[in-house]
Amino acid sequence: MTLSDPSSTPAAGPAAPGGRTVSTTTATAIAVADMIGIGVFTSLGFQLASIPSGFPILMLWIVGGLAALGGALSYAELAVAFPRSGGEYNFLSRIYHPALGFMAGWVSATVGFAAPVALAAMAFGEYFAGVVPGAPPLILGLLVAWGVTLVHLSGLKPGTVFQNVSTLIKVALIIAFIVAGFSVADPQPISFLPQPGDLGLIASAPFAVSLVFVMYSYSGWNAATYIAGDVKEPERSLPVAMFVATLVVTVLYVALNAVFLYTTPVAAMAGQLNVAQIAGEHIFGPTGGRVVAALICIGLVSAISAMMWIGPRVTVAMGEDFSLLRIFSRHSRSGAPIVALALQIAVVTLLLFTQSFEAVLDFIQFSLTLCSFLAVAGVIVLRVTRPELPRPYRVWAYPLTPLVFLVVTGLMMGYLLSERPAQSLASLGLMASGLVLFFLSRRASAHGDDDPQRAVKG
Repeated sequence: MTLSDPSSTPAAGPAAPGGRTVSTTTATAIAVADMIGIGVFTSLGFQLASIPSGFPILMLWIVGGLAALGGALSYAELAVAFPRSGGEYNFLSRIYHPALGFMAGWVSATVGFAAPVALAAMAFGEYFAGVVPGAPPLILGLLVAWGVTLVHLSGLKPGTVFQNVSTLIKVALIIAFIVAGFSVADPQPISFLPQPGDLGLIASAPFAVSLVFVMYSYSGWNAATYIAGDVKEPERSLPVAMFVATLVVTVLYVALNAVFLYTTPVAAMAGQLNVAQIAGEHIFGPTGGRVVAALICIGLVSAISAMMWIGPRVTVAMGEDFSLLRIFSRHSRSGAPIVALALQIAVVTLLLFTQSFEAVLDFIQFSLTLCSFLAVAGVIVLRVTRPELPRPYRVWAYPLTPLVFLVVTGLMMGYLLSERPAQSLASLGLMASGLVLFFLSRRASAHGDDDPQRAVKG
């Protein structure tokens, strides 16, 4: 079949051994955990340096949340039309061409998840050292990354319980921090209502630049689509999980930034990286820094768990389609993708020892953003080219919803190209290297039994 064949219908694709076992609650927990990392605890200080007003700051996080919601709902339409694990690898293969999907999967399978895991693991070590002075950050980072990996290697059930519990604890602690801030701390003279000059700040270049980094804090809204093949009743569960997760995180992000501004002088936070710790000291006194450090550590554990869960699912999907990568599709008896997990933790370990994860993250940002852009644009492409495609869920307010996301991410890519041209071009180079492996796999398929077109077949 070709992409234009109107008589075909999408297949669900292979599910994990044991069938679809992931509930709506777990899919939601994975998305919430993947979104809430360290970004929301560190970015406010840089925003305040050029936007020193309460209303525009909160609007930043509201606009970012709306854009993330637009992306999440658009992905939900694709995920229920093509309910297979793999995220952009699955979507781009079906919408455009298997080569484009393979390039997206190549980025995810190599460093797209490993680098954020390494960064989160090292951040865990650094913040834990704030709770227990003298603790070695590198050793702690390795321990948390390997510990979480061992949980997921033990099977789907232990991984599910761990993910749900760690995410629940994270959300509960953030809510407790917000409530304590508004209840205990002395309020600062700041207004969250529009003030003279606020509209000018919202229309300014600093607001647009800050929005780029706000969107990075929301990254992870698409997490549930990477495990679509494991989710029960995906046509119902995935849209609910993605909507609820993005809405919950948006509310938490707006409330967190409001409590930072309510409890802490703007002058004390402007230009600072550790705004959460500064706010914690104003709320809880001298021990506030340790309280916030412990909160962030717990939050990072659930984020690492989410990425260690969803990242290997991309590699598994590629292994199912290409004989050259077939080894990565292997599962244990308990349903864990053992080889794919081993590959990801090996890359994470290498990045931690070489301390190169920040540089890797810097140069993959453009390709990750481009893949999301192409996937959401694919909602519009498919509405035109394949109107007969079964769509158990259709994105709300189409085409406005995907267009909001496309405008914001288009601006982000423009910013990356202008401010980081070398890294952006290197990012595209990584995707292009995936083409080499794709064509090697196609050559292997001529002598084997795999089919690189499987990803777009009905």
